[in-house]
Amino acid sequence: MNASASVPDENVPPDADMATLARGGRLNAFGFILRLAGSLPFLLIGGRIYGAEVLGRFAYAMLTVELGAQLATFGLRRGLAQLLANANKSHPCVVADAMLLSLLGSILCMGVLMAFPRAMFPNSQVHGLDWLLPVTVLAIAWTDIALAALAYRNDVGATVRARSLVQPWTISIVAFAWSYISLEDGLIISYVISTVAALVAALVPLIRSYGVPHGWSPDLAGSWRTARKNAPLAAADAVEWASRKVDLAVLGLFLSPAFVGIYYVAQQVATLPAKLKTSFEPVLGPVIARNIADGDKLAVAKQVRQVSYWIIAAQTGIALSLAMPGRAVMGLVGSGFTGGTATLGFLLAAEVIAATAVVSEAALIYVDRHRNMVISLIMLALEAALGAGLILGIRDIGWDMAHQATGPAIALCLALGFASIAKSLLLRKNLGARVSGWRMDILYATAAGLVVGIPVRLYLPELWQLVIGIPAILVAFGVVVWTMGFGPEDRELFRLRKADIEELHANAAPAQVADDVI
Repeated sequence: MNASASVPDENVPPDADMATLARGGRLNAFGFILRLAGSLPFLLIGGRIYGAEVLGRFAYAMLTVELGAQLATFGLRRGLAQLLANANKSHPCVVADAMLLSLLGSILCMGVLMAFPRAMFPNSQVHGLDWLLPVTVLAIAWTDIALAALAYRNDVGATVRARSLVQPWTISIVAFAWSYISLEDGLIISYVISTVAALVAALVPLIRSYGVPHGWSPDLAGSWRTARKNAPLAAADAVEWASRKVDLAVLGLFLSPAFVGIYYVAQQVATLPAKLKTSFEPVLGPVIARNIADGDKLAVAKQVRQVSYWIIAAQTGIALSLAMPGRAVMGLVGSGFTGGTATLGFLLAAEVIAATAVVSEAALIYVDRHRNMVISLIMLALEAALGAGLILGIRDIGWDMAHQATGPAIALCLALGFASIAKSLLLRKNLGARVSGWRMDILYATAAGLVVGIPVRLYLPELWQLVIGIPAILVAFGVVVWTMGFGPEDRELFRLRKADIEELHANAAPAQVADDVI
């Protein structure tokens, strides 16, 4: 089957790699639903109980520590699969080396943030328990590495538990409980506790799967070699993360914390469908790494096309269903957040645009990581420059701050559009085959969603836009995609098998993964 074709070949059955990708996508899509259920209460609690200003302060601080965590992983979140595939020693020792390297990077980042806490709170005073926040650097970094190691053994259930059950529900519950103690510290404390809880949820299955690294001893020289080798990948990871955060950082330099809080809510809603991209990362990376090692570039191109199509189709449907009743969606968090409706629309569009770049990068980090890094850096600079320029330009023509706040979101769309085109062309050149996942049925499905969504937006009250409108838009979009676009490999994504059901039930306990999946 040519995954890039408008109408897939119905007679070609899915191969083993596609079945693996589909299974991982199914389980992580389940995790996406769980994460959605856990994240929405936190946004409601943050908006309605703590308010936009406190939420904006928390968002800026979280941005800083997450950057530190990205740097502290040294690119091992995605690079660990290649290290394990090419390892000349036991896998538990390779994972221990990765943890050691991340520990050293985390200590450095935590030390800097504790010495200069104003980096986390540039526009407000440091008070109370704010000093606890840097400890999350190590928790986030180790969680990422532990889940990457488990993903190499196709244990995606661990990611579902840690990221979609433990972390979002912990932060929501603690934020609500702490609001009765202090509105100043509640969001910070809930974030710290949730990251530590996610780390525990990742380490338990890691130890059960890999065991104790017998015969391992700290190898600082080897760790330094890994850090240098992974520098381009670490930079690409940091840039990929920053591309979703620099808009918030730019906004915080020009507007008040309250507008940062409104933008943060819009960003969190918009990035919910973005979790679908990350849903495939744990399984896509190892599959690509193995095919690259075998020299099968055509298989890699096929997998990139297939996963790109799945993600673009799903994200377009979700983005459309959230953007059409956007005012009602933002109003859920509080009446003061409806000014971010336009921002939400641009951010949702940005996530659809970004899909091709993200999936292409999953292969580029193995075949052309240096030029991939250059494209990412150009994208980041373009986003920052356009964001600042648009804010100042909108201000000069006399529009209010609500309109100015859309500047970084528009800049994000433009920068990600550049990255998607550039990275897909670069990957196509390296693999010698088409990698774009775009198909015409997505355009037809979008038209169907608009036909349903426009009357929903114009004629239904906001409550009914949420209750009836969102499902109706999704159904209209999904029916067209299913009937006009999906072939056997596409429908494999929705074919829940007995093994998948057992994996989903295993979310209540750490999964045991057989060695023969490596």
